[in-house]
Amino acid sequence: MARAKKVITIHVRDDREKEEFMRELQRLRLPAFIYVHGKLNDLKINVQGTKEDIREAIRRIREIHNRVRAKLYPDKRGLYRYTIDDLFREAGASVSTPILVKTLELLGETVEVREGELVTSMPWEELVSLTGTLGGYLSDISLQTTRQIREVVLPAAVAYDLDPGEVIDILVNLGAAEWKEDKFKYELVKNKEQALEMLINHLKGEENED
Repeated sequence: MARAKKVITIHVRDDREKEEFMRELQRLRLPAFIYVHGKLNDLKINVQGTKEDIREAIRRIREIHNRVRAKLYPDKRGLYRYTIDDLFREAGASVSTPILVKTLELLGETVEVREGELVTSMPWEELVSLTGTLGGYLSDISLQTTRQIREVVLPAAVAYDLDPGEVIDILVNLGAAEWKEDKFKYELVKNKEQALEMLINHLKGEENED
């Protein structure tokens, strides 16, 4: 197979974008050989391999750059776009998408999910930290809870800065959850929406008493 070579230039706005892009580029596993050099905000990417390899590599490089930009810079509505897998990898933790979405909503952020992407008003570093916190809370309570109750407990724990165990106790006291002896787990006795509403009303009431 004849080997060919092509050079493309990627323009980055600042060091943060350059570092993020280079990090993503290093994770790429491609048959083509890639060499990057550049000064200031222009990165020249030298791609070598068969024509097919080069075409595929350039497509993936541009895709990475678009992802990095969507992650670092908000669109006209002030929203960022993140690949959920990227987020979990960076945070070193993973939680269910409904937990993530509900937490962001409770924190007053705009959020929607589109084809494996999270579109939200929360900046990347904050979201990575939030996901890490949720992951830590999840590992604390995962053995003694059902999936449904976790979708109520974790978002509320983060939004109201409470220990997840405390939130479970509140739900039990409110009659929205109970301990099932046979399953060794806490589970909801109300549906998720009702339980969350009871919990939030209770927590807001406590805030008003302060």
